[in-house]
Amino acid sequence: MKVCVIGTGYVGLVAGTCFAEYGNDVICVDKDAKKIENLKNGIIPIYEPGLSELVLNNTKENRLNFTTSLVDGVQASEFVFIAVGTPTKADGSSDLSMVHGVAQEVGKAMNGYKIVVDKSTVPVGTADDVKKILSENTKHPFDVVSNPEFLKEGAAIDDFMKPERVVIGADSEKALDMMAELYNPFVLNGNPILRMSIRSAELTKYACNAFLATKISFSNEIANLCDAVGANYEDVRKGMGTDSRIGRQFLYAGIGYGGSCFPKDVQALITTSKEAGSPVRIIEMVEEVNESQKVRLLQKIISHYKKEDLSGMTFGIWGLAFKPGTDDMREAPSIPLILELYKRGAKIQAFDPVAKETSNYYFQGKVEYKENPYDAIKDADAMLLVTEWREFREPDFKKVKSLMKSPVIFDGRNQYRPATMEKLGITYYSIGTR
Repeated sequence: MKVCVIGTGYVGLVAGTCFAEYGNDVICVDKDAKKIENLKNGIIPIYEPGLSELVLNNTKENRLNFTTSLVDGVQASEFVFIAVGTPTKADGSSDLSMVHGVAQEVGKAMNGYKIVVDKSTVPVGTADDVKKILSENTKHPFDVVSNPEFLKEGAAIDDFMKPERVVIGADSEKALDMMAELYNPFVLNGNPILRMSIRSAELTKYACNAFLATKISFSNEIANLCDAVGANYEDVRKGMGTDSRIGRQFLYAGIGYGGSCFPKDVQALITTSKEAGSPVRIIEMVEEVNESQKVRLLQKIISHYKKEDLSGMTFGIWGLAFKPGTDDMREAPSIPLILELYKRGAKIQAFDPVAKETSNYYFQGKVEYKENPYDAIKDADAMLLVTEWREFREPDFKKVKSLMKSPVIFDGRNQYRPATMEKLGITYYSIGTR
């Protein structure tokens, strides 16, 4: 099939590449000429395991092409996926200006029947806007489809090519059938293609992410309570996780969630629910809890040193990205934590395997970057584990102790065992474990 994907960001580039990998002819469009030129030369703008190899292979086989010409992409394709950014505005709502602008351009470029697919995460009712804009700019027939993505950064290729389910929202049987045909090769394992109304599909994405965010914030609240009452959250987590009604996933305590999806989608759902006159009050608290959890380690640091002013102190940070497997810094817990430490006079030494460049935008000279984790803790008063990269799981703790001024670890991801730290003579703080 012939597919056009407009937007070569995280969602668009992964989607376009995976469609090409399954034999479709794909044209990826972006107005950024430099990005398109880089992609043609195999230079990938994001870090995602496995993506670079797939882009290079499918470009070589001429199944995947890149262009700045939206007209060429639209006119050569049956499916037009809109995968541009929908950033959060100051009031928490989604900025749909790029979606609306692309819809207008697509309408003007159409040369026959097209299926226009909202792949970006968009609020309920966006497809209606897109329909209206297309109708105002073309006389050709079209259908608008909502096809939300469910990709985890760091595992996006597998998520797209082996989806647990594919959600398709449309009011046209023709569009539903064609979309199902496009996705059938991805669900040969029997996982479902779910057909539903457009608004149901739009809301499904928000409902899923908001529920997962709720599990995370609930877990963090219980872990904080464990700290207060002397319980061990690891035991509590196992007790909850083995209940089949709850499940094990997303019950790990830490210093909050970040990234491009959960924070943005939670805020958008809050705004949508208020505008609809049916506020989802639980989700409002989820966001509040998460923001406070991001500086949970700071509270432990202040409590340990019994002072708010941290002037003259050095902290070694392990991990900056919002999660392992990505260089994404959007809403990363490391940002408010490091900025608060810096504000209190602390010196920050940090290491992250891939997020050095992306993090510099947020810290701008406030962080001294190191080439490896051990250099980051040299002469530090304490080590803060912020992102649970695999290479941090089994460090040489004897070396860690020898490099630091004092053996103190603040573990924001509960990666180490308190009993082991005690045996090693390391003062250890975690989130709700003991």
